[in-house]
Amino acid sequence: MCGIVGYVGRFSENREYFAEDVVLEGLRRLEYRGYDSAGLAVYFDGQLQWRKKAGKVAELEAEIAARPLPNSVLGIGHTRWATHGGPSDINSHPHVVAGGKLAVVHNGIIENFAELKSSMQDKGYHFVSDTDTEVAAAVLADLFEQTGELTLAMRKACQLFDGAFTLLAIHADQPDQIVAARRDSPLVIGLGEGENFLGSDVSGFIDYTKKAVEMDNDHIVTVTADEVVITDYDGNPQEGKRFDIEWDAAAAEKGGFASFMEKEIHDQPAAVRDTLMGRVDEKGNLAIDELRIEESLLKSIDKIIVIACGTAAYAGHVARYAIEHWCRIPTEVELAHEFRYRDPIVNEKTLVVALSQSGETMDTLMAVRHARQQGAKVIAICNTQGASIPREADAALYTHAGPEIAVASTKAFLAQITATYVLGLYLAQLRGNMFADEVEAILDDLRAMPEKVQTVIDGKETVTSLAKSMQDATSVLFLGRHVGFPVALEGALKLKEIAYLHAEGFAAGELKHGPIALVEEGQPVFVIVPSPRGRDSLHAKVVSNIQEVRARGAITIVIAEEGDEAVEAYANHIIRIPQAPTLMQPLLATVPLQIFACKVAEAKGYDVDQPRNLAKSVTVE
Repeated sequence: MCGIVGYVGRFSENREYFAEDVVLEGLRRLEYRGYDSAGLAVYFDGQLQWRKKAGKVAELEAEIAARPLPNSVLGIGHTRWATHGGPSDINSHPHVVAGGKLAVVHNGIIENFAELKSSMQDKGYHFVSDTDTEVAAAVLADLFEQTGELTLAMRKACQLFDGAFTLLAIHADQPDQIVAARRDSPLVIGLGEGENFLGSDVSGFIDYTKKAVEMDNDHIVTVTADEVVITDYDGNPQEGKRFDIEWDAAAAEKGGFASFMEKEIHDQPAAVRDTLMGRVDEKGNLAIDELRIEESLLKSIDKIIVIACGTAAYAGHVARYAIEHWCRIPTEVELAHEFRYRDPIVNEKTLVVALSQSGETMDTLMAVRHARQQGAKVIAICNTQGASIPREADAALYTHAGPEIAVASTKAFLAQITATYVLGLYLAQLRGNMFADEVEAILDDLRAMPEKVQTVIDGKETVTSLAKSMQDATSVLFLGRHVGFPVALEGALKLKEIAYLHAEGFAAGELKHGPIALVEEGQPVFVIVPSPRGRDSLHAKVVSNIQEVRARGAITIVIAEEGDEAVEAYANHIIRIPQAPTLMQPLLATVPLQIFACKVAEAKGYDVDQPRNLAKSVTVE
């Protein structure tokens, strides 16, 4: 939630771009995070100038076109997702105080803002917005007046603030620098030559540099055109970890598709392939990207808990079937926001696997910290380098899906399933549960999946036509068994997220225990059918479930593998997917459901990439 960008450079002849260009481009790149207003501030000739507007970045650009800004080499910008105070021009960031000398943008929540606001009102400050950010700006301005130095003022201010936040500030009296602070909210530093950058993630400056520095929790950074100085809140020097950005700017563009979501659906074969790449060393052993856990400890674990939210949690549910089957370790899947509030049984023999595309999901980050406090080791599966969750975990396994811009996750889901399977095979190999040839055979099955996913995507016209014919449906049900159950849950979530349709996913065996009461004439029901080449009884039971809902008037949309003739008599519509082993099927069966949701939303005229009320990365609890 919220996007932050900062830029500082040096004036020179024949400059190709200025702060306004960098900040606006960064804000456009960060639109996927979800927002309701946008703004920026720049420094020029002894003063700050700013523009901010409720609505999209395009509306901010129109405001700037009407009232142009000067060419500047110092600027900060922000896209806001409302927490304190509704979306409005006044509540938009930046908040500019101290007679127009200090500008602040902020991601997160200052939890003790009411107390601080009262204190500042006692000092005579008059607040014009409803935000906690203006309170933070007022406190910072007051401390700057006392210290005369922005970095010192930021250190003192952060020691007063409770909550999670990223703050960027510029001051007209120190026009060569941006000072930023981070606590439990994302911030990355971009390194250039004669210029430096700040962003909520690397997308904010991906057009300008491939060099970046991780920003740790409770640290302050002072950024000039030539220097990046990091300290803790007490002023002690700190080192940030440098890394190279693997994404390129083109990966964050639509590439001719109507939406980022459609592009990212088409990216999925590459996402699966790239996540598998380089996982086996020269001895044939699987490898984890960053492992800071003794192998002896991993051999001794007696329980695995997967923690995640939303789509990532459904990837975890898929993984549970594979990990328990391959490793014979009891595995639980927990919603991260429930995990630490139920007094979970976690100890030094528990392995916690944290799934997060962004690596900044606040609920998951808090669950990671709680697990580690209880003595558990944590492995993070994440798509974003430099993010908080992999940095705070004991090991990291990166998916290589590239930037996922659309709010509704698609390629990250398939990449997470792939990565969790790699982790499961790694543990099975390490613990001696599987022989090398067994591991290699399953890896071969995984390596065959990108081509099969592409086959599903190439056959999208059937799903597209179905979606257009069903755009007026008011409710859709999804049924599945075994690994098909979390696929059903994910299919329902996609339809809710972007088409705003009531949708529910059920374990097919639960039908007779209540949900079948929902089935009436004309009710669309998707059914994910397991392979008849797998457990025969499971396939037969699902075919029986299709008959049960069809007999009650349902329109049955059946996802079944090629050659499965048993479903044909009971399906109104059949979506074929290539044959695959049971545990591989989710990588295929999910894709038509993604396409269906996307095309229903398009037919309804909705914004597929930025659905209402949602943000890509939930960075507050």
